[in-house]
Amino acid sequence: MSFIKTRKKIVSTAIASSLSVMATAAIAQDGVTQAQQLETIHTKATAEHSLKVEKASSDKFTQSQLNTTQTMAIIPEKVLKEQNATTLTEALRNVPGVGTFSLGENGRMNTGDAVTMRGFDTANSIFIDGIRDLGNVTRDMFNYEQIEVFKGPAGTDNGRTAASGSINMSTKKAQLEDSNSASLGFGSDEYYRATADINKVINDTTAIRFNAMGESSDGIGRDGVENEKWAAALSAGFGLGTDLRLFLDFLHTEQDNVLDGGIPTVGLPGFDANKSTNASIKSLASYLNSHKVDTSNYYGASEDFDDVTADMVTARIEYDLNDKTKIKNTSRWGKTEHQYLTTFSGNAFTTTNSADPEDASSMRVSGSTNNSDTENQIITNQTSLVTSFNTGKLKHDLSTGVEFTREEMKTRGWTATVTGTNSLYNPQGTVSTALVRNTNGNGDSEGQMDTYSIFAFDTIEISPQFSVNGGVRLDHYKLDSDSFINTAVSGQPANYQAINLKDDGNLFNWKVGALYKPTPNGSLYANYAVQQQAPGTITGGDGIGNANAFAPSTGASSNNNLELDPQEIETIEIGAKWEFFDNRLLLTGALFQTELTNELEKDGDLYYQTGEKSVKGVELGAIGNINDNWQVVAGYTHQKSDIKNVTQAASSQQVSADGSNNMPFTPSDAFTLWTTYTMDKWSIGSGARYNGEMTKNKDGNQVGPAVIPDYWVFDSMVSYQATPNIGIQFNINNLFDEDYINGINRGGLRYITGAERNYRMTLNFKF
Repeated sequence: MSFIKTRKKIVSTAIASSLSVMATAAIAQDGVTQAQQLETIHTKATAEHSLKVEKASSDKFTQSQLNTTQTMAIIPEKVLKEQNATTLTEALRNVPGVGTFSLGENGRMNTGDAVTMRGFDTANSIFIDGIRDLGNVTRDMFNYEQIEVFKGPAGTDNGRTAASGSINMSTKKAQLEDSNSASLGFGSDEYYRATADINKVINDTTAIRFNAMGESSDGIGRDGVENEKWAAALSAGFGLGTDLRLFLDFLHTEQDNVLDGGIPTVGLPGFDANKSTNASIKSLASYLNSHKVDTSNYYGASEDFDDVTADMVTARIEYDLNDKTKIKNTSRWGKTEHQYLTTFSGNAFTTTNSADPEDASSMRVSGSTNNSDTENQIITNQTSLVTSFNTGKLKHDLSTGVEFTREEMKTRGWTATVTGTNSLYNPQGTVSTALVRNTNGNGDSEGQMDTYSIFAFDTIEISPQFSVNGGVRLDHYKLDSDSFINTAVSGQPANYQAINLKDDGNLFNWKVGALYKPTPNGSLYANYAVQQQAPGTITGGDGIGNANAFAPSTGASSNNNLELDPQEIETIEIGAKWEFFDNRLLLTGALFQTELTNELEKDGDLYYQTGEKSVKGVELGAIGNINDNWQVVAGYTHQKSDIKNVTQAASSQQVSADGSNNMPFTPSDAFTLWTTYTMDKWSIGSGARYNGEMTKNKDGNQVGPAVIPDYWVFDSMVSYQATPNIGIQFNINNLFDEDYINGINRGGLRYITGAERNYRMTLNFKF
């Protein structure tokens, strides 16, 4: 497969799948006085007009949100449509302190959903219907009913996850109700989008559902940045409304983009060219320190591209053994191919008019590149049993099961060479980039990880007011990786040789909680959890994402050195949840602390696992209806992070660029609000987002800003339902045209500006 592909090329793939046969056993139940009807969990709000979703979609969570001893945020599809949030990153704006804050290193790009949450990289902790979704790509929201963000202890639920939690996307499924809808959208920056959602009942127990999306747009306020994508999803349901149900799902996605490599940070607060070790840059310091570049500037090359092809096939069978016991088996095959080349501004500033160091037209900036060619594949089979039963006076809600997952990853090495420089203040695309496949194996790697898991969760109701819960999970993993490394000593010609790395072991994760209900509509809870992360699977942990699903190493300074012990994460949380207004509005509050240990610390020439990272704080949330017309989604978090004895750079014990012990990309305060009010055929919505001041990672380059300033962004929406089948919606994002930093690279020399004020018009149809 060639790395350089013809742009706008569409490839179709046919997939075949088979479903595993499962063996089950029923649990005898005598003397049950409080029967609980188990049914298929539909990830819709309890009523069409309500935003509050009662439960998470996973069977591992047997209790309602109110009675779950953990912070979670469930964002329903209705909110995504009102906000015109079409990507996962846009959807996560509804969760405070979660975002794509890091642009990568000086020579590396973070692409796709490089999400940071509570200071930890969460890019490899994104799941679709409870199954890990590999690949650092931008996920579209057209086929998802809700987004579930679990903060804190997620290792017991999913195995390998970030210390800060996980994100799950719940897909749309075929239903026994005919419904057809479509939308057409257009707006500023050449934005065009069309979607369709068609559900057709075939007979009393069979239905199919088809979802499709196509979009073309430019980067908002950004020259040269392009986004083109299309996707289609098909879901077939058999045996719907019966005890035995089968779902067959297929998803195909293609993207053909040009990435945003950012713009130079010259002229921003905190930029100081006087700190450069380059004399030519220092000579331009007076002008560079006080003159920003235009935020629309594009420093890429015409050869740049970003191509994604993804396929996913899922088969799920559910069987209700009785009204209290359900068994489910899910099989999935998925594959994501991601290839990109991006050219961006480098770290060398020069002038062609040395006689006048303030001649902006003569200032030039070097070019740099990043490229990647990866293929991620997953195959998994999961079997779960959910049941309710009594032991004496104790009522149990039990969820248990087994999982097998094989993850495969391939990377191919290419070398990109930039020719020419760009005008710093008026770039005209005068750089070009040549891409050549490496013939010595440099950059090539293949890896496979097999994981065998068994888990159990039990909630025990001791009385109507008091219950306890616990969960355990045992993972046995096998890692096998082949890659090429340079074995030549310094100063000698490169000599790349193949190296095989293997590892295996057991990881035991567990959590325990207690819940007290002073009233039927309120709960007080406490939770404690322990999870482990094996070396070879650790992705940054400091806000710098990694496109690899796993990356074993032999380097003494790497957390992925297979000789190291697993990292350990402890999470403590106490909180309260309360329902108001006929249980339609859920208010939540929690105090939390997460501590990660076994990070590396350097002492002389040796490294020890004595480093620690911790985040503690408070989180508040609200979602639901205040009355029949007024809806609200809101959240606030205040968090304080701390780093102890962690080595990120050889000359420093700090990983934050400002010299503090704060974890990078962890805002001290974050707030989000979205509220709508409906009047007959009209709906008006408004939203606010606040992100507090953050530090970035420490880097050898000290010229760029060390701190990302705080900012407020306001959005607005108005919609009109002209007829029962036709509606129109108008969105204004960044209403007051706030100029802010959305993401910055480790060296602080490049940043992505926040989207300027933009407009979206959407026509919605039902037929």
